[in-house]
Amino acid sequence: MSEPASISSGIAERYAAAVFALAKENGALDALEANIDDLADALAGSEDLRDLIQSPVYSRDTQGRAIRAIADKMGLTDVMKNTLSLMADKRRLFVLPAMIAQLRDMIADEKGIVTAEVTSAIELSSAQSEKLAETLKKQVGRDVKIKTTVDESLIGGLVVKVGSKMIDTSIRAKLNSLQNAMKEVG
Repeated sequence: MSEPASISSGIAERYAAAVFALAKENGALDALEANIDDLADALAGSEDLRDLIQSPVYSRDTQGRAIRAIADKMGLTDVMKNTLSLMADKRRLFVLPAMIAQLRDMIADEKGIVTAEVTSAIELSSAQSEKLAETLKKQVGRDVKIKTTVDESLIGGLVVKVGSKMIDTSIRAKLNSLQNAMKEVG
């Protein structure tokens, strides 16, 4: 990991740990989870918001006023509003996406849920996702939340990542394996 990326992730981890501890202490983990989902949706849907948190062109004051107005409009909890304000005052809003990811991981750990990243050649139906989640739950011993993406280059099959484990049953991987075996023979 590059030095700036590790510094950013360290900053995000510290803010996430503080927000998580305060929310847990106040019994507000569900509200925190709703807040981070709303923030993630807002970031994904607004180029202006992404620009606000990343651009050094905006002053501290401008960032602070804008993020406070956004937090009020979104109805975020006081803990989240205050954290976003502090991040704006310290010029640290650029770590917001990483902080959201950290908070999601912390909440999932608290709830005993593990996230499985599943890549498939075609979009999985809800029945297929549920069956996969049940199968993975038996393997890992925890509830599994499925996060799916589609990559048509897989041709067929799945690539499943749970924590540090990866299972690649894609046809592309099997063809690559067959190609390597043929190179060794001939």
